[in-house]
Amino acid sequence: MADTAHAVPAVELRGVSKVFGEHEVLSRIDLSVAAGETVCILGPSGSGKTTLLRCINWLEIPDSGAIFLRGTRIGIKPGMSGSVPMNDRELAAIRTRIGMVFQHFNLWPHMTALGNVIESPIHVLRRPRKEVIEEAERLLEKVGLADKRDAYPAYLSGGQMQRVSIARALAMRPDILLFDEPTSALDPELVGEVLSVMKELAHEGMTMIVVTHEMQFALDAASRVVFLDRGRILEDVAAKEFFERPKTERSRQFLERFNR
Repeated sequence: MADTAHAVPAVELRGVSKVFGEHEVLSRIDLSVAAGETVCILGPSGSGKTTLLRCINWLEIPDSGAIFLRGTRIGIKPGMSGSVPMNDRELAAIRTRIGMVFQHFNLWPHMTALGNVIESPIHVLRRPRKEVIEEAERLLEKVGLADKRDAYPAYLSGGQMQRVSIARALAMRPDILLFDEPTSALDPELVGEVLSVMKELAHEGMTMIVVTHEMQFALDAASRVVFLDRGRILEDVAAKEFFERPKTERSRQFLERFNR
């Protein structure tokens, strides 16, 4: 019998467009991500990568199209006379299922590493404190920071803060993790420690969409590469195929710049 849970995409975008002023940032994006996939979004600066992520969790509202999380439409619900926007509570409930790891960590400075990880599961999901603390300690160990549970962000390196951010996102038990250039704010020597955690998550089957400029990570860990340029998807192929046989001249130019 087919696994119906995996037949429904973890995330699906249908005809998603977004305009800022006169600039069309996303143009009729169709994208489907299966449960357990790691999809890397590549493309030049200004191609719409971050906006795509922000539309998925409704931090940006698309001007047209529809987005679904495991078959449930995000941001819009059926109403008495057609579709109507979700209210803040409904949106908040959807967002608990979408983990987001930002470029600049966004940790609460007045909380320890452990405090940052347990805050939302306790106060948003209303889970038992003892259970959450035990799970948070396991997650900090998973990202290599068991010995930093009581450290405040000011005493952590950038790589350590980003790994706390990943543990914090995982503590919400999300359906999918979104990464917005998670290593771009790190010193080069700290990049590897974050990417190694992300590779482990990919190999474990965590569903992830990763906006990144780390080409080796995309080749090693991604199920697929989606190449964006000027708000349009030019390629959506297996990672190895993208790097070995890019189909468009724009993709080839992009890869040549990174291979110099």
